[in-house]
This record gives sequence, C-alpha cells and structure tokens, in this order.
Amino acid sequence: MTLGRTDASRGSISIDVKNLSRMFGNVTALDHCSVYFAPGIIHGIIGPEGAGKTTLLRTLLGLLDLKSGEIIYKKDEQIVKFKKIRDDIAYMPETQSLYGDLSIEEHLHFFKDMYGMNRRDFEAKSSELLRLTRLDAFKDRAAGKLSGGMYKKLGLMCALLRSPSVILLDEPTNGVDPISRREFWALLYNLMKGNDITILMATAYMDEAERCSQVHLLDNGRVLAEGEPRQLMGRFEVQDFNELLLKLSQSHEEEKD
Repeated sequence: MTLGRTDASRGSISIDVKNLSRMFGNVTALDHCSVYFAPGIIHGIIGPEGAGKTTLLRTLLGLLDLKSGEIIYKKDEQIVKFKKIRDDIAYMPETQSLYGDLSIEEHLHFFKDMYGMNRRDFEAKSSELLRLTRLDAFKDRAAGKLSGGMYKKLGLMCALLRSPSVILLDEPTNGVDPISRREFWALLYNLMKGNDITILMATAYMDEAERCSQVHLLDNGRVLAEGEPRQLMGRFEVQDFNELLLKLSQSHEEEKD
C-alpha cells in the first residue's frame, strides 16, 4: 500500500546540518552539531533525555531561530530556501495538540480545511490512512477515548494527510506499550514502501536504533557517532546501543578532561 502524492511537484529532500549550536541560558542544547539526513530512508536521532533531539528537530522546522551554524536544504539535489519546502515537511511533536472531544474523522476534516485540500484528494488520502493505521473501524471515536497507541497513530495521520516529503517525529513511541510500539514501526515501514519520503525519528529507546536505516547518536548536544546500526555496533565492538552510548559518552568525557 502506498500513499499517492497529491502534488506532483514534490521531490526528494535532504537536509545537511553544519556546526549547529544552541544555548538556553547557561544550558548547551546543541554543541557544534553536524549531521546529514539523506533522502528516502528512516533516520534515528537516538539519545537520552536532554541530548538535544527536540531542539534539533525544532530548529530544522524553523520553530527555533538559527543562532549559530548552517542548515542546507536540497530538493532533488538542488539547494532551496527553507520557505520553498516548508509545506513539504510535517512535524509530529512529542506532546500532540489533539482535541479530546473530536473524533478521528472530525480531526481529519479539521486538518483537511487547515491544509486547504480539495474533496477528492482528501477522501482518497483519508481512506487510505485509515486503512493503513487500522483505525477505520474507530473513526467515530473521540480522541480522548483512544488508547495511547491509537492516539499516536491519529497524530501521525494528521501529519501525513497532505503527503509530506519529510516527516519529523519527536518521541512518537514514548509512553506507549510494547505492542503499540511494534505496530507504530510496522506503520512506518509500510509508509516507506513505494514512497520517496524521508523520516527523522527522535527517540530515547535504544532498542529502536536497530530499526532505522541510519542512526545519529546524540548526547549533551553533540553527535557521538552515526551510520548504519549494525556497522556501528561492529565498529565499536558492542552488543547493543545502550552499551554503545555508555562507551562513547565515557570516551567523550575523557577527551574533555
């Protein structure tokens, strides 16, 4: 199952972050952070709480001003200004602002009007999303009565409704049960099939790193390592990403001393 684009002009988007730093008072959120997000794959931005994951996503989306460093956006290999691709990027925050008294279907209609979608495109896309998330049988249920996993799926549907080229997901599986986490990942994999879409997923769950195509390990605002998950574990001779984070964090602290 694929999600057909309603806008044929949309292409693949890559994001190149160079030497990005950000302070909040005396707290360093990003510390000379450089990372490249290639198009068409799932990127895992992996790190503990306070690593700088949310700050990075919000800066990429333009929600935070660029204080230091550079972000280069490319569409089909051509450098473009952010405002030209802003509508091609969707964001799903960790704490979603859904309306508890509105049903799933009412939420979809609300976002249809907000995105200015025509009726035919909306009906095709919403029906496809409902089937893909397996929420079609619950479309009349209020958001406030959904389980944690279903609530997350609704948030993802609202973000996907206008067929973005890039999706920024901030801790989308945080606080949901293990079964719902697996279902959410299955949903992401299905989304990737036949679609030229780029997913940036921030998560503190180390086991989710191995589900990504590329991982970017953050701690204290710095990129400690990045690459294909299995290759990274082999390079640093570790069994999992908990061990990898501990090893790299200790090494970084020793370098500072």
